[in-house]
Amino acid sequence: MDFDDQINRFGTHSVKWDMMERLYGVPADKGLSMWVADMDFRPPLCVQAAVEKMAAHGVYGYYGDDAAYRESIRWWMQTRHGWALDTAHIFTTHGLVNATGLVIDTYTKPGDGVILMTPVYHAFARTIKAAGRTLVECELPLVDGRYEMDFAGWDAQMTGAERMLILCSPHNPGGRVWTREELRGVADFCKRHDLILVSDEIHHDLVMPGHKHLAMPVVAPDCADRLVMLTATTKTFNIAGAHIGNVIIADEALRATFANKIMAMGISGNSFGMNMAEAAYSPEGAVWVDALVDYLDGNRRLFDAGVNAIPGLRSMPLEATYLSWVDFTGTGMAPAEFKARVEKAAQICANHGETFGTGGESYLRFNIATPRARVEEAVARLKSAFGDLQ
Repeated sequence: MDFDDQINRFGTHSVKWDMMERLYGVPADKGLSMWVADMDFRPPLCVQAAVEKMAAHGVYGYYGDDAAYRESIRWWMQTRHGWALDTAHIFTTHGLVNATGLVIDTYTKPGDGVILMTPVYHAFARTIKAAGRTLVECELPLVDGRYEMDFAGWDAQMTGAERMLILCSPHNPGGRVWTREELRGVADFCKRHDLILVSDEIHHDLVMPGHKHLAMPVVAPDCADRLVMLTATTKTFNIAGAHIGNVIIADEALRATFANKIMAMGISGNSFGMNMAEAAYSPEGAVWVDALVDYLDGNRRLFDAGVNAIPGLRSMPLEATYLSWVDFTGTGMAPAEFKARVEKAAQICANHGETFGTGGESYLRFNIATPRARVEEAVARLKSAFGDLQ
């Protein structure tokens, strides 16, 4: 578990590193890539061993008898999150963006409203729009430097054309771990407006010390008749390229409808991804995750202290994920100017805040899941790029 090992990812078809210069103009030979949400760490040895075992066997046929795979998911959710689920409720998709598209297609029709609490993970809006649904943005109020929910304000926005709400829990990009009361409020909001509640909990294992993620089925068991859960090993164990994710549905009627959609689309699991997921959801995987979170917490503290010491910059307190959400409002600069300083002067590639929807315009998102030396370098470069403000 050497998270300080600087692995060269150039030339490996890494979108995060190999596409940095083409998309952002940040030079590959000098740039720091801190945009795409994957980590610069190797997964635990148990995952690597599973892949090596498949390679050694040398035959890559269809995956069958998924009982052990399903049991590993059940064990992980029970052990790590106190969520008792039935293995018969699990579907496997090609990642959670694929899952999002499937649930939108299953439970809504063209023109229906799909609600996002913005700013939020940019792929949601892209998928909603591409599906011909109406994007409904419920903006998250900023209260004392962090996001909170505004159910009264959102109630007033509803027109009756909305059919689904997609919740990001924990929140990306704000890093919030929603409280029991907030999650209960989301469930009640969905009941009031007769909405399907899709809870994307992909970051649920990456929670900083002092905070605790609560799975929606644990908080609101009475909401099962409208709840669709999205979970995955991919963010937790840095295996996003495996394109593996789970849709978990307790309600029989909702589950039958989704099963038909899976059948109609001809979707079945990727054998590499399923073997990797089964290996990851294990006691050995759990030990690795605990070490990872401790390391990420150190990166978080280093990055926040450095960024918040720069006049005009503020890093939102990170309660979960490895994605730091930095506000540049205090610089008085237009987005074009602070982006130029980050990309041209500091030579750092970060996600543009406006892509996350309303409320994100003054922000950049920085991925700090990288060796600590790179985080230190990023802080030094930002201090230099905004040195005239100090």
